[in-house]
Amino acid sequence: MAKFVLAGKANCPYFAKAELLADLLQRSLPKFSIHKLCMHPNEWQQWLETTCKENGWQHEHSPMIWRELINRGGKGMLLGGFSDFLEHVQAYYGITTDMTTELMMKIATENLLTRELCMKEEVYHQSLIKPLHIWISSALNPTCYILIPQLFAPGVFRDAPTISLHLLDVGAIEEDLQGVRMETEDLALPQLHKVTVYTELDQAFQQAHFIILLDDSWPECGGEDEEESKLRKVSERYQQYGRLIDERAHKNVAVIVAGNTLVNLKCSLLLENAPSVDSGHFVGMATQLEYEARAHIAQKLSVKTADVTDVIVWGNISGSSHVDLQRAKVFQYEGAIWGPLDFSQPVLKMIYDRKWLQTDFLNLVSSQRATVASKSQRATAISATNGIIAVLKAWNCNSSAEEVFSLGILSTGQYNLPAGVVFSMPVSFQDGRWSVLSDVIIGDEMRAKLQIAADQLREEKDLASRTRKDTA
Repeated sequence: MAKFVLAGKANCPYFAKAELLADLLQRSLPKFSIHKLCMHPNEWQQWLETTCKENGWQHEHSPMIWRELINRGGKGMLLGGFSDFLEHVQAYYGITTDMTTELMMKIATENLLTRELCMKEEVYHQSLIKPLHIWISSALNPTCYILIPQLFAPGVFRDAPTISLHLLDVGAIEEDLQGVRMETEDLALPQLHKVTVYTELDQAFQQAHFIILLDDSWPECGGEDEEESKLRKVSERYQQYGRLIDERAHKNVAVIVAGNTLVNLKCSLLLENAPSVDSGHFVGMATQLEYEARAHIAQKLSVKTADVTDVIVWGNISGSSHVDLQRAKVFQYEGAIWGPLDFSQPVLKMIYDRKWLQTDFLNLVSSQRATVASKSQRATAISATNGIIAVLKAWNCNSSAEEVFSLGILSTGQYNLPAGVVFSMPVSFQDGRWSVLSDVIIGDEMRAKLQIAADQLREEKDLASRTRKDTA
């Protein structure tokens, strides 16, 4: 079978003439097949350049006709324009055309009107689709690979009929991001509307409903100034992110800052530069740290990690933090007292080894990610994803009002903590909004630890401010 492709501008008279000739050939020859690509004049030039580049062809005008050679293992043989097509048809099939100029122009006008009508219908149908826009920054971070399919798991965005996923990694190689896009599309997720990738900030956070910011990958510069250099880059990047979120995202956008580096500072910089967005819509993720603490408690008590709840993480999520077990409960613990499935006991009453709690336990929690990374030779992407998903579910009204989460939020002086600092503290969610727990006791010993964390956070902010001034 002879298969040809005819492409051209909708208002091109020679495309119209080639189209009429092709229709004649299809009616006359049972083994002749033609596929038509009729494009709006505004789309034509870019499509022509891209197609010629992909196939190694040279062609400048409308129409362009080629013969498909897929049955013989080829990618296609370019014939050329209308004259080349006519010459080929006359030589092989002895068929010609005597279309008048007037008819050519009439068909070209009809083609253009039809194409514009189709485009209007496409725009209209697209306007009926209102997807939820989710942005992930540093999309080549290993956590992103684990996170993407989990975003579409039942209960995460249950009220969103469709989701548009936007993958951003500033300065990355676009082909790498395209690979992530292709893998995501291969999942055939019913809720997925579209995946778009970005390596620049030109359109960053446009129409965003949810933004998940993962750790950036910075090239190591070495030397004593490496930490200061990283701090300056983070400061500049997140100031810019904040301004873009303020300008482009929905005003009810929810932003999660996740990762291992300067989480509180990043969240603080976003808040400062997005004044029109409610400060309650920005959180730093301490849930990963909280779950790591729960895992070690569970090992100590020989229960499952899910059987330990209400562990609180205070302070600097990626620095000086404090794990608080005053509200922590354990279920299914085989001790002297035993009860039904919903029966719980205070963790502090079940662990009698106070020395372990004050030394080994804290050391195990603080070194957990490094230990996992050394054994697996990769970042702790699974546990990071688990923490993000837990917060997203709570934010989307899929958690109990009694469930306790540890989040980095803007302090307004709760528990006599310094106001204006992003500090991890206990919250609960209700109807998609979080509120700080009010019934947690802070003794003198804990207050001293929290003061250390607060001082560290203020020092980070001051140092970030100084590095920005030095480069101004």
